[in-house]
Amino acid sequence: MSNKEEKPADQNQSTWKDFIFNPRSGAFMGRTASSWALILLFYLVFYGFLAGLFTLTMWVMLQTLDDNAPKYCDRVPSPGLVIRPKTLDIMYNKSDSSKYSHYVQHLESFLQQYNDIDQDKKQPCVSGSYSIQDDETLPKKSCPFKRSLLGQCSGLHDPNFGYSEGKPCILVKMNRIIGLKPSGDPFINCTVKKEGSDFNMLYFPATKNFDLMYFPYYGKKAHETYVQPLIAVKLMLEKKDYDNVITLECKIEGSSNLKNDDERDKFLGRVIFTVKITE
Repeated sequence: MSNKEEKPADQNQSTWKDFIFNPRSGAFMGRTASSWALILLFYLVFYGFLAGLFTLTMWVMLQTLDDNAPKYCDRVPSPGLVIRPKTLDIMYNKSDSSKYSHYVQHLESFLQQYNDIDQDKKQPCVSGSYSIQDDETLPKKSCPFKRSLLGQCSGLHDPNFGYSEGKPCILVKMNRIIGLKPSGDPFINCTVKKEGSDFNMLYFPATKNFDLMYFPYYGKKAHETYVQPLIAVKLMLEKKDYDNVITLECKIEGSSNLKNDDERDKFLGRVIFTVKITE
């Protein structure tokens, strides 16, 4: 025989009902209205204090930040190089326009911001000198870089950027770094990685350098109309170069504070890409 007495079902049900709401004491879930009010008041004050403390902390921190430039940017001392079209493997059949049309469309879309009609609205800068604008005037003055400077790779005379004739154009640019002032006369130099593969390359502008007047960069908000200088490289491939995967490397040279040989970062000051054209 069990020593425990089983309670009737009605009594169990009554106990649960009294726990949820006891009509005799007016308690809900074991607490009276005043008890619930005190608990809710405590948590309201407690979490309100935490929210206020967090808001105050964020406000104080934001007062130390600049809207136009990051407070710390020592992790990126030297820029990387990138190319357009935005791919590291350019492969297509020059006899089939559908195989290279996406490259052409990407270049055309990218160069819209460089249209001469828009760049002519900017004031000219002094070539070979930094465009220092350390005053608080906003927005900062942006130096013009006209699309027409890219010559045969501007898309103005050849809308296919040389892709239809098997002599594609590649645009090379540096990533933006706020406050960067390259020393010397930085320029782009592209080479073929594989020995025995050799062909001419045309650069536009012919000086293939990044003029110092485009530096320093003051940030997206401060430099609203800023456009990066470009170097266009036209690969003068011949029939003997077709059907081969050609690996090219473009480096930035001529500046002591722009790195291009860091083995830990393959894109720091250089970019490696491949080209294969069939017919």
